Amino acid sequence: MDRAQKAESIETLKGVFADAGSVVVTHNLGLTVAEMEDLRGRLRTAGGAFKVVKNRLALKALEAEEGSDYHGLFKGPVGIAYSENPGTAAKVATEFAKANDRFKIVGGFMGSTVVDQKGVDALSKLPTLDEVRELGPFSVDHRSRTDKTHVASEHVEQLRQF
Repeated sequence: MDRAQKAESIETLKGVFADAGSVVVTHNLGLTVAEMEDLRGRLRTAGGAFKVVKNRLALKALEAEEGSDYHGLFKGPVGIAYSENPGTAAKVATEFAKANDRFKIVGGFMGSTVVDQKGVDALSKLPTLDEVRELGPFSVDHRSRTDKTHVASEHVEQLRQF
């Protein structure tokens, strides 16, 4: 991979990270091509994607400083599952990991919040935006925007505790 290709890859990853509601970092050593295609298909159906990444390029795309929490995620053979909806990638990756012992979840991040494997597991158990919408109009939370922001920040704090 020459410099131009690396620069293009970094820019692509910057776009992925900016648009993703969450990113799940995984180790996928030993998966067959058929298993990888199965994972990609599941994510695509749910509105997400999976990409094998080079650690150094991912860290450059994140503009991660040496010793940051991101550095603990990007070691070894890494792939990322991502989606716009924060819970989708975590939900699909967690389900896939339960069925395949060669697929390991390392951790993940939502914006600048980095979580470990337990945090990804907790995120996978939260309802997705589509699941909330299916509940119908009577389940809509009519609290003020300030209250909703407070509730959302409480969820982020719960994820940080993992």
